[in-house]
Amino acid sequence: MQRFTYIWFSLFIVLTPLGANAQIDGQIIKAEYGAFLLKNATLVTVSQGNLNQSDLLINKGKIEAIGKNLSSENAQTIDCTGKFVYPGLIDSGSKLGLVEVNSLPETQDFMELGEVTPNMQALTAINPSAVAIPVTRVNGVTTSLAIPQGGRFPGTAALVHLHGYTPDQMFAGFKAILMNFPSTAKRGSYDNRSDATIKKEAAEELDQINEVWDKAQTYHKIKEAGGTPAYYPEMEHLAKVISQEIPLIIEVNSAKDIEKCLDWLENKDFKVILSGVAEGWRVADKIAKAKLPVLTGPVFSLPSRQSDRYDAAYANPGKMLNAGVKVAIRTNQQAENTRNLPYHAGFAAAYGMGKDEALKAVTLNAAEIFGLDDQIGSLEVGKLANLFVSDGDPFETQTKVLHVFIQGYKVPMTSRQIRLYQEFLDRKPALLEEN
Repeated sequence: MQRFTYIWFSLFIVLTPLGANAQIDGQIIKAEYGAFLLKNATLVTVSQGNLNQSDLLINKGKIEAIGKNLSSENAQTIDCTGKFVYPGLIDSGSKLGLVEVNSLPETQDFMELGEVTPNMQALTAINPSAVAIPVTRVNGVTTSLAIPQGGRFPGTAALVHLHGYTPDQMFAGFKAILMNFPSTAKRGSYDNRSDATIKKEAAEELDQINEVWDKAQTYHKIKEAGGTPAYYPEMEHLAKVISQEIPLIIEVNSAKDIEKCLDWLENKDFKVILSGVAEGWRVADKIAKAKLPVLTGPVFSLPSRQSDRYDAAYANPGKMLNAGVKVAIRTNQQAENTRNLPYHAGFAAAYGMGKDEALKAVTLNAAEIFGLDDQIGSLEVGKLANLFVSDGDPFETQTKVLHVFIQGYKVPMTSRQIRLYQEFLDRKPALLEEN
């Protein structure tokens, strides 16, 4: 994963605006840091209901106060009358920051060679200046889980805030090793493998996982006993899962595979998060019984089986929620479409999840699953000022996001698309006039 980082970062630092700033009419507009007082807004706190005609004070990167008739001499006042303040949305799985141009391999840094590479860090590959980052955050998305893809253990995912000059500045404090559970589903209409072949290959892949896991357990036991095993970075990182130092995110989708995954986990004692879970609704009761949280999505998907209803993917988050599963929503799409996270949640809300729970699925639920609910996910005093101001429901496409704050920074409300829109909205064909 690291092999491309410096190549494409050097290439795109020249071609793109800085991730922390924006360029408007040739001028660099920097993110503002300081004290901000949001006045007379409807605060959608998520954790404590809605607070009408209330104020929110941001200071030193955090929410310092919430109430009515707040005042601060040093704060920049923003009139939010008739507006809404929401906690920043959290995408629980995306390639945002890990890819720039899909057709240009030099800018793709989400996959490493090899089947077992848990030591590969997505955080080191993040490009803070990625064009898709400002595109995403102007839609109210302030935090995203950068996920590597590839082999059986493709790497370590990292949660990042969508503002900063370096990956370390963006790091939100959560990492997890990824594992792709063997799939018994067809890879597509082109997949002409027989059921027997698919079953055999999946069994062989699970044997490989068990072999790797046995090595990791042996490595962990040697270290736990005070020994010094030979340097083995892959096992060093997998041992962190066994010691519960870091969670394991398991990508699994079909109902049969989810059941097999639950069986595989039965006698293992470490923190696990299921991801994908496209057919979770078929075995939602079993997931709930196992008390495993889920990062599901994309919601904008076709049914996994031709016999399923057209809305199977739309209803999946709500059905799992109703069964007692803690659900967070991810886009799991190309980086440029991470911006559509609120609409994924909107579809989930419309197809059984309900608006309040869908909002939790992209805010507080995600924060709780990542162990960061004391920092992000809701509007509460003492939490990071990750929030946005809008003129309506963020799940509605007609809603405009007016202001975005990330870690207390008021980020520029512009992006490549916005600048192009502004450029061509009022065209002045000077060349034609001169002729």
